[in-house]
Amino acid sequence: MTATVDPDRSEWDVIVLGGAAAGENAAQYASQFSGLSSVLVENALLGGECSYWACMPSKALLRPVEVVDAAAHLPGVSAQLDPAAVLARRDVVINGLDDSSQVKWALNTGIDVVRGYGRLAGERRVVVSRPDGSSRELTAGQAVVIDTGSCPAVPDVPGLRAALPWVSRDVTTMREVPRRVVVLGGGVVACEAATWLKGLGAAEVTVVHRGTRLLARNEPFAGTLVGEALQDAGVRLCYGRTMAEVQRPGARDTGEGRVHGDEVRVTLDDGTVIVADEVVVAAGRTPNTDDIGLETVGLSPGGYLDVDDHQGVRGAAGTWLYAIGDVCGRALLTHMAKYQARVAGEVIAARAAGSSDLPSAALGHIGLPQVVFTTPEVGSAGMTEQQARDAGADVETVEYDPAALAGTWVMSADYRGRAKLVVDRAEDVVLGATFVGAGIAELVHSATTAIVGRIPVSTLWHVVPSYPTVSEIWLRLLETLRTQRH
Repeated sequence: MTATVDPDRSEWDVIVLGGAAAGENAAQYASQFSGLSSVLVENALLGGECSYWACMPSKALLRPVEVVDAAAHLPGVSAQLDPAAVLARRDVVINGLDDSSQVKWALNTGIDVVRGYGRLAGERRVVVSRPDGSSRELTAGQAVVIDTGSCPAVPDVPGLRAALPWVSRDVTTMREVPRRVVVLGGGVVACEAATWLKGLGAAEVTVVHRGTRLLARNEPFAGTLVGEALQDAGVRLCYGRTMAEVQRPGARDTGEGRVHGDEVRVTLDDGTVIVADEVVVAAGRTPNTDDIGLETVGLSPGGYLDVDDHQGVRGAAGTWLYAIGDVCGRALLTHMAKYQARVAGEVIAARAAGSSDLPSAALGHIGLPQVVFTTPEVGSAGMTEQQARDAGADVETVEYDPAALAGTWVMSADYRGRAKLVVDRAEDVVLGATFVGAGIAELVHSATTAIVGRIPVSTLWHVVPSYPTVSEIWLRLLETLRTQRH
């Protein structure tokens, strides 16, 4: 049977609630070799947050800023940034918020698509509210996979919600660059947004963060280096501060990515007043689980869904309900969500075939790679030193300044960064790695390989890096570790 959009049928083997990148993978991996039928139920754009409002547009905005910064630090090279052209290129990257290419991919892969808002209505049952106000009921022969994602959390600050602040969708799809911006938060979204806002020409960017350093989940030096770079670029950092009140009498909904009304007055908890043209809230995310019918299968609405290593939802009777991506809270990263989806899809196919040899997502979560595309970049995999100590490991650490590498010397006249390995002394394996600096994003996969593969440090010594590249950092870290041990 040819896959189609809104087909006239009501039963599939696998129903995926949410057609984001992870949901697409779950449907694909459940059906591609098994013969199982699958359908994506999506109320918005197929491809989800990452494709249109997160990963892809944010990197399209950050890459030009990175190139200009690299040119500024390399004698003999200059570069200028054209904000309008950057925004136009961003629109190309997100396909003008048109998901027709994603729909085509699904159909060509043999996956049906149903447009509408899906809710569970009992075991293996889903009711879809359609755009025209009607509804239809679907039944899954094998499994339902929840991939409904998350939404920005807006703190309960007096006047903040009434001010209609920007959230992640606004700042990634902005149609104009505000002249004065206040960013609330100190995590990945806040740091990346502050980077591209300043780089694209915002005259005043202020980051308000309740913590004492940025990127608190990373090694301390990562947030320190990113903070210093932001300050050097002219970003104002207000550490240890929160918003006490926000006033914007002229707030109005002008559309996603457009300044939402008149200027806004932000009062901090120490009395400081900041007047801006827009506020960006980047203070965490909330799983979209409060209105998907969880109560019909004995689960509580709201909050993260507890899953096992097969991505099966704990608390649901049987083995038919799965959750992937942000809703399960294991790692709010697109690549990890897609990994979970691949595991879940293969588990569903294996169970349908009567196999007890089920894939597990446990090993992949040990590596947990992430890149923060600030200037400088922050790349990490595995555990930080503190996480490793908290886990009871016999911890040994080694650090190195990548500015001493020949590969970075040819990249920049004044390279700044830091690298660190967290090693289990007893097992002689790498538990975690963090790299900060220009051009380090591609180092993360080698670190992830070392961690997930539990490659002994003694073996890593024989993995020779090419010269002159940033990957030589591995050799220098291992040499430093040898010196420390002797």
